[in-house]
Amino acid sequence: MATCHTPTPSRSNAAAPEAARTVVLAGNPNVGKSVVFAALTGTYVDVSNFPGTTVELFRGHRGELEIIDTPGVYGVGSLNDEEAVARDVILTADTVVNVVDAVHPERDLFLTLQLIDMGLSVIVVLNMADEARKQGVAIDRDLLEDLLGVPVVEMVAVTGEGVDELLRRLPEAHPGHADPTLDTDVLPLAAKIGSRAEAVLVLEGDAVVAERHGLEPHTSADCVYSARRARVNDVVGHVLTTTTEGAGLGAHLSYLMMHPLTGLPMLGALLWLMYKVLGEWVAADLVGITEGTLMNGYYEPFMRGLVERVFATGTAGYTFLAGEFGILTMTVTYLFGVILPLVAGFYLLMALLEDSGYLPRIAALADRSLTSLGLNGRAVIPLILGLGCVTMGTLTTRILGSRRERFIATTLMAIAVPCSAQIAVITALMARVGGWYALGYFVALLGIFVLVGTVLNKLTPGVSTDLLIDLPPLRVPRIGNVLRKSSQKVYHFMKEVAVFFLAGAALISTLSITGALAWVQTAAEPLTVGWLHLPKEAATAFVMGFVRRDFGAAGFFTMNLSSAQLLVAMVTITLFVPCVASVMVILKERGWKYLAGLLITSVSGAFLVGGLLAQLLDVLT
Repeated sequence: MATCHTPTPSRSNAAAPEAARTVVLAGNPNVGKSVVFAALTGTYVDVSNFPGTTVELFRGHRGELEIIDTPGVYGVGSLNDEEAVARDVILTADTVVNVVDAVHPERDLFLTLQLIDMGLSVIVVLNMADEARKQGVAIDRDLLEDLLGVPVVEMVAVTGEGVDELLRRLPEAHPGHADPTLDTDVLPLAAKIGSRAEAVLVLEGDAVVAERHGLEPHTSADCVYSARRARVNDVVGHVLTTTTEGAGLGAHLSYLMMHPLTGLPMLGALLWLMYKVLGEWVAADLVGITEGTLMNGYYEPFMRGLVERVFATGTAGYTFLAGEFGILTMTVTYLFGVILPLVAGFYLLMALLEDSGYLPRIAALADRSLTSLGLNGRAVIPLILGLGCVTMGTLTTRILGSRRERFIATTLMAIAVPCSAQIAVITALMARVGGWYALGYFVALLGIFVLVGTVLNKLTPGVSTDLLIDLPPLRVPRIGNVLRKSSQKVYHFMKEVAVFFLAGAALISTLSITGALAWVQTAAEPLTVGWLHLPKEAATAFVMGFVRRDFGAAGFFTMNLSSAQLLVAMVTITLFVPCVASVMVILKERGWKYLAGLLITSVSGAFLVGGLLAQLLDVLT
């Protein structure tokens, strides 16, 4: 009997044989579905747009089988045109061939279980089995068949391996082991609708399918998805093992990177190397040339000579343009003599790590540690991006699975994660006083990070999600990609930061000319001198820190500080308020109540921790 889901002839330019059975390929994006389709159908296929959309469908035949390739989706639903088209085609299928990436079953089996819960006749294809073996991923196929209740075929579609077995086992496709806890709600719906598959979609809140049957969509999606994710994790935990037997060098190295006993020392070695590159080679040697020789030696004297032709030394105009905080002298020197080489070095290192595939492995390694802070390993991505720019890191918290995780990650970045420019300046400053004080800075910051995260984990309501992340193969970074990524990020960063540096220099110069800066320094003396044991000029750096965090750190460059004072100053300025750009993004993403609480907490916390550290160092030294 025809239904509203029966495909019309207009969906394809070629009519299928009357007795053809419809085989629909379904799977996540980038699982090799189109390669499986080509292996099954050969060269001659029909391509047409699904009615009312711009989504293309590929149809082919093999004997009496009509084979349809659907768009890659992560679930069956109505979130976009691709999902809607895939849903309607899947609902017409006699058999669904679910293509799964054998390297990432923890990601792809979510769709598999949804298809099984819908009561469809399914056969699972574990594609890219050769790549899984190379990466040391082993899947117990027989056990997976038992747990899912449907046939499972291993395949390497690009070579044709497994195609014959798939064709042979297609008639064995049948409904699998659906979640029995769904039956209480699904069975009454299925009785009304006449289809278990559509009943499941209505239960999951698919408004389009519900409207077709004159029903209201249910609001059980979160509960159903959480239970399904738990089932995926359970299945993967039983059938998947990670091994280095028969694996290539990349798999061996990947395993070592993610095992705590070997991964932590490797990560420590990486951080040490980054400190050497940024703190000694770039900050000491390269910045010594760009700031000391070029900017201080040639550029600033030249600019002061030009300004003196218009404004006499000591006048307001001269002070504003070429004074201690002049927008044509100090600002340009900091931008191009200090910040540019340091940030370029940082982004170059990050691009190398990203292109090599190491960053996701850091996430996997950090997953267990971050769980104690209410996060999972995926949070490493916004946290590492926060090292580049807290603004970008805050935006990237959208990838986290719950509001609770986004709240915790944003707070940690705003308080205890310095941005790339600030890291670069702090690294340059700490390199002056030796490794022990640099280690002290790192330990202090890590302690604050763990303390704040632990408190937030205890106090923030809600439940955190599990880690789901792709692990790309390890490879030698491609120099072209690295240079392109890093140069683009440096360009956009400098383009943005220049405006704030100019605004900051103008503000500080104006305060200096009007005498307000001296008043601020005097008013803040009980904090800066009495509590933090810093010179009263430190107040200027904190004022600059309101404009940009790195601008504030750079304000300590010209101060003659002892090693202990420098450590106190760097810890305090790191914990200080985020920059204006970050504040605006946080306001947009989290709201004004969150922002107000964050600013109060960060300012008071920064001076409290800085003062306690100063008292401790006084006792020790």
